[in-house]
Amino acid sequence: MPTPHSASNDPHHARRWLILALIGIAQLMVVLDATIVNIALPSAQESLGFSDANRQWVVTAYALAFGSLLLLGGRIGDLIGRKRVFVVGLLGFAIASAIGGAAQSFGMLVFARALQGVFGALLAPAALSLLTTTFTDPAERGRAFGIFGAIAGSGAAVGLLLGGVLTEYLSWRWCLYVNLLFAVPAALGGLSLLHEVGHPDRPRLDLPGTLTSGLGLFSLVFGFAKAETDGWGAGITIGFLVAAVVLLTAFVALQARVANPLLPLHVVKDRDRGGAYLAMGITGAGMFGVFLFLTYYLQQTLGFTPVQTGLAFLPMSFAIMFTATMATARLMPRFGHKPLIVPGMGAAALAMVWLAQVGADSSYATHVLPPLVLMGLGLGLVFAPAMSIATVGVARHDAGIASAMVNTMQQVGGSVGTALLSTLFASAVSGFIADNGPQAAGDAAVHGYTTAFWWSAAIFAVGTVVSALLLKGGVKELDPDAEPVLAH
Repeated sequence: MPTPHSASNDPHHARRWLILALIGIAQLMVVLDATIVNIALPSAQESLGFSDANRQWVVTAYALAFGSLLLLGGRIGDLIGRKRVFVVGLLGFAIASAIGGAAQSFGMLVFARALQGVFGALLAPAALSLLTTTFTDPAERGRAFGIFGAIAGSGAAVGLLLGGVLTEYLSWRWCLYVNLLFAVPAALGGLSLLHEVGHPDRPRLDLPGTLTSGLGLFSLVFGFAKAETDGWGAGITIGFLVAAVVLLTAFVALQARVANPLLPLHVVKDRDRGGAYLAMGITGAGMFGVFLFLTYYLQQTLGFTPVQTGLAFLPMSFAIMFTATMATARLMPRFGHKPLIVPGMGAAALAMVWLAQVGADSSYATHVLPPLVLMGLGLGLVFAPAMSIATVGVARHDAGIASAMVNTMQQVGGSVGTALLSTLFASAVSGFIADNGPQAAGDAAVHGYTTAFWWSAAIFAVGTVVSALLLKGGVKELDPDAEPVLAH
């Protein structure tokens, strides 16, 4: 049943579906950016003349800023108003994208990517918390989160296609300029559709928590980035990962003591919510086995163009859209979240095992397409229910930080997955060449891809077990007697 006073007290109720479209545009832009720039990298490198060693910083600069500031961005939205933060995030992201598209040097491009990360850290949690606080009716919430989850799960694949088209037919710069076509109309729509609802007590920002969490997350993401390039045994890798453990441990200890914590521990102590966060992190780590190495396999082994590669991922996007919308709108109200997330993880694991059977002469139709569709069906069962459970039942003044945790877990999971799978891929390739000689370089690459796919399968298998053990069964509903949850 809907909350009895949600419609009368919520200024967004009458325009909630328009707001969903607005939030969807913002989310699509943020998710697209994770892959669209990767497609543009070779052309950008040729245009600006930076080295292979520096190329990773175009991706890492964004990840560092985004990952380390997400918790702060989520809490700022709670404190000063989500409409304001949402619009500022959109406009800032547009400005940063324009700077990146116009970049005439490597340093300018990296600066623009870092600036994108800063405003993305404001925008992403604000978008999800606006969705959480606007849709309080359980049935409508299910449909809304299904749509949002479909965008979150399939946007990366759409980014590959859009990036390929823009790079091939226009310029790599349009992979950045295109964000203006999303951000500016969405910001104007936000100014028109959204209302501010003031925070009741305006608590002070937790500065020690902000410092330790920001530095800790920065060290964690940077440490995994250095593991990918310098190796796990490098001093800089070990140093930053140790610093991350120390800083994040201090952050947790501080949150248990301060009066107005950045991340109230009761938000993550809830068993279902904590399980949903872990599910999002594990899924982020395993997904890179699809997007990263399958992209290389399609282009370097099967000879696909960037546009053909993007089209090859579309069936997975359609599968995600189908199961994500079905899961939260129809299945979750009847069966709950656990019977969806656990099989979804299992399906993703089976899909990766299937992909691990590809060879140098495999065909897309028989060896790649079927597991991609299975992967999409599985991810759709994970994304939308996990996002919904991660934010349901959170007090209105904590909705932003709860939403930020979803994005933080995805970002950290992605960083872990990239570093771990890249290291395993490189080790498998070098070992194969050592055993078979340099003339086997092509087969060595395929061996590296399949090794990464097997490890991705293992990651999803772990996710299946963790979700089965941690998540509670049953249907989790909003409390009809709870205080109305309003967007502010």
